Amino acid sequence: MTYFHKKYHPPGTPPGTLTSHPDTAAEYRIHLTDYTDGEFTDKTLTDIDSCRDYANRPSTTWIHVQGAFNADVIRKLGDIFGLHPLAMEDVLNTGQRPKLDRFGEQVFIVMSLPASEGGGILMEQVSIFFGENFVLSFHRGRVERFEPVRRRLRSASGRIRSLGEDYLLYCLLDLVIDEAFPVLEDFGDRVERLETSALENPDRSTVSDIHGLKRELLMMRRVLWPHRDVINSLLRDDAAMISDTTRVYLRDCYDHAVQVIDLIEMYRDITSGILDVYLSAMSNRLNDVMRVLTVISTIFIPLTFITGLYGMNFGNDTNSPWAMPELRWYYGYPLSLLLMILVAVGMLVFFKHKKWL
Repeated sequence: MTYFHKKYHPPGTPPGTLTSHPDTAAEYRIHLTDYTDGEFTDKTLTDIDSCRDYANRPSTTWIHVQGAFNADVIRKLGDIFGLHPLAMEDVLNTGQRPKLDRFGEQVFIVMSLPASEGGGILMEQVSIFFGENFVLSFHRGRVERFEPVRRRLRSASGRIRSLGEDYLLYCLLDLVIDEAFPVLEDFGDRVERLETSALENPDRSTVSDIHGLKRELLMMRRVLWPHRDVINSLLRDDAAMISDTTRVYLRDCYDHAVQVIDLIEMYRDITSGILDVYLSAMSNRLNDVMRVLTVISTIFIPLTFITGLYGMNFGNDTNSPWAMPELRWYYGYPLSLLLMILVAVGMLVFFKHKKWL
């Protein structure tokens, strides 16, 4: 797993410098949605300059840029809507911490959208500019995430086309935050499988999977935790750009952000517990092995003593009263084997009685 995802300019670059990164050669799309209660425009743009016609309209204008856009795109949109250079630089230099910055009458928001990709977690930056009668959003991901909001606008269902640009901002933020729930649901399945594996069949791959899961949860916690502060800043903002009606919905969005954090914390605690369960299971398995080996060794100690004693071969053909008469017995060998069997069985019965087996 790569731990450092941020794109950045070379050290010493003047602030507000807009430079395209090497991954900006891919295609990008610019989607424009303009609407009022009675009018609706929805189209894909091929020319950035076409946005100028919508810059000063009293309607709500939403421009979404999807894909690996270059510096020229953000620079032209900045000229049209008067965006701050520092905010535009943060749009290009992805990997920013979620935050909210105010530049005059405009609000710049950075959010992190979690997505499952290739069995791992990918954090995609979503940048949003919010001003009077317009919302600009930027997303470098390959998959269009905001299509559900666009479908609601097309169908004119609910209140989305009647509450203005602040409610549109809420819809985008709510979608970004809610994208974490399917990802966390997958985490729940992985945690359950790991827990079962740690209890029933622990091996070296189990501990590797546990550490991988802990790393991903730590990354999600670090990236998604600031979402709560972003929504809270919007709720506490006294500016008239956010209506009281939209604040009610933003409080619900804040609750969702808190739920995401709670789920991440819960999964982190469970994963740490699974690691303890794994270590305990491995310790118990080692104890079982050592107990079996100890029993086997203990059983063979008297048997070894018997064979060693008669292996000394002190014959009985002398006049010594201490000679070994058993060496000349006709049934001496089978009797010694029977003696060793009786000793081994007796020890097993004794261990069973003591519940050592």
